[in-house]
Amino acid sequence: MIWVFLSLGLIWGIGWWLEVPQGRRWVLMGILMAAVLLAHAVLPPGHALPAALGGSFAGWASFFGALALVAAYSRGLVALKARAKAPETAPDGPFTDTELDRYARHIVLREIGGPGQKALKEARVLVVGAGGLGAPVLLYLAAAGVGTIGVIDDDVVDNSNLQRQVIHRDADIGMPKVFSARAAMLAQNPNVTVRPYHRRLDDEIAADLFADYDLVLDGTDNLATRYLVNRAAAKLGKPVIGAALTQWEGQVSIWDPANGAPCYQCVFPEAPAPGLAPSCAEAGVIGPLPGVMGAIMAVEAVKEISGAGQGLRGRLMLYDALYADTRIIKVSPRADCPVCGGDEERTAP
Repeated sequence: MIWVFLSLGLIWGIGWWLEVPQGRRWVLMGILMAAVLLAHAVLPPGHALPAALGGSFAGWASFFGALALVAAYSRGLVALKARAKAPETAPDGPFTDTELDRYARHIVLREIGGPGQKALKEARVLVVGAGGLGAPVLLYLAAAGVGTIGVIDDDVVDNSNLQRQVIHRDADIGMPKVFSARAAMLAQNPNVTVRPYHRRLDDEIAADLFADYDLVLDGTDNLATRYLVNRAAAKLGKPVIGAALTQWEGQVSIWDPANGAPCYQCVFPEAPAPGLAPSCAEAGVIGPLPGVMGAIMAVEAVKEISGAGQGLRGRLMLYDALYADTRIIKVSPRADCPVCGGDEERTAP
């Protein structure tokens, strides 16, 4: 008889230690109890097994019946407590209590407020590039509560990236950057939707991809892709927040010919000759510089979506980190621009 009690205790105790749900523990105990009753009911009284188990069919049936009543009472209490709890209701507004607390510093800004934060939640933003510029952009857009964020990049994380591409970790080396970035963004804010595109942006997909987003942020590190982003966005009338950097210097603007601002090719009609614009790998770049320029891009994106302040349309911001100098120069559309020149739908600035 002692072995039956010991087995029941072990099932319950080990199940509790392993955090097995109570319902499953009762099922296991029920199987054991059924086996004991079956042994006493089927086997003859002199058989070794009923003798080893001890007791009688009537005695065990009474004991197990009492246990069943305890189990039923316990389950009934759980059900009653569940029914007594106030039903969970959907939030009255677009935000949960957690989101309201998270975005409180935005909401108290009169330039953003509730409507601006709602616009951020409903926005769809595409970031081209998950490298030096894309890293801070993606983290800050996720933190700001931008509802849907797409990121396209065909590269994988390399050890040499980690000096400046702060969205990636040492453990991510070898992983596609878009998936590494997605993991970091969702860890920062699980309330946003991240769409990773692990492929190179090309003419074949650019138009269809851009059409699904309200705003494009260009964080690419090569001129061919930069001109491609400009062409595709201008054709669809999508604004582009674009930045570039090298060594100690960076620049950023909003390219938006549909609203009277120049496009990228208006200001930079032709790519420089080979060797005149070396890459970061060739010329070097100070680690925090992409963070500065990427953060400015994210600020411009939040402003663009929420309607706060004045953006960088028609203005090119230049930042010299070595001498802590910032300048803004005016830029204008070019009538002979092959991308946007002569666009009759373009309004005056």
